[in-house]
Amino acid sequence: MNIYDAAKILGLTGRTNPVITKKAYREACKKFHPDVNPAGDEMMKIVNQAFQALKDHDGELKEQQIDYGDCLNEALNAVLGLQGLIVEVCGAWVWITGETKEHKETLKQTGYKWASKKKAWYFRPEEFRSRARGNSTLNEIREKYGSAKPQRTTQLLQGR
Repeated sequence: MNIYDAAKILGLTGRTNPVITKKAYREACKKFHPDVNPAGDEMMKIVNQAFQALKDHDGELKEQQIDYGDCLNEALNAVLGLQGLIVEVCGAWVWITGETKEHKETLKQTGYKWASKKKAWYFRPEEFRSRARGNSTLNEIREKYGSAKPQRTTQLLQGR
């Protein structure tokens, strides 16, 4: 994960150092912990990756308008309970494949977009656009950023 995506997830902007990063990491851990969040397992993996990318960073970061971590969390929670979907987290993006046709309207309403070349749905908040225009295949994205598939047994499905 690059430092800019990591900063978005931890909600960091402006001047940062390891102390500020650690504080943001702890706040994100409280906010996205699996005990209080159905998508918590995946969010914690993402938060940990973000911390690893930023823990030694000492410098200036871009200003942000929205809380990327919250948007990502909502996007994950919206789809984890839907049957037939394969949910993958690649870097700071969420990709959806599988039996998506029956869930098309739900995916659209929750902010997912269709990537016709990849034959997959993706989530990235509108304010955070990529410079690349979809030239990479989904397999190339997986290789570059890694891929994690959330557990289908979330707290809501387990009845905790």
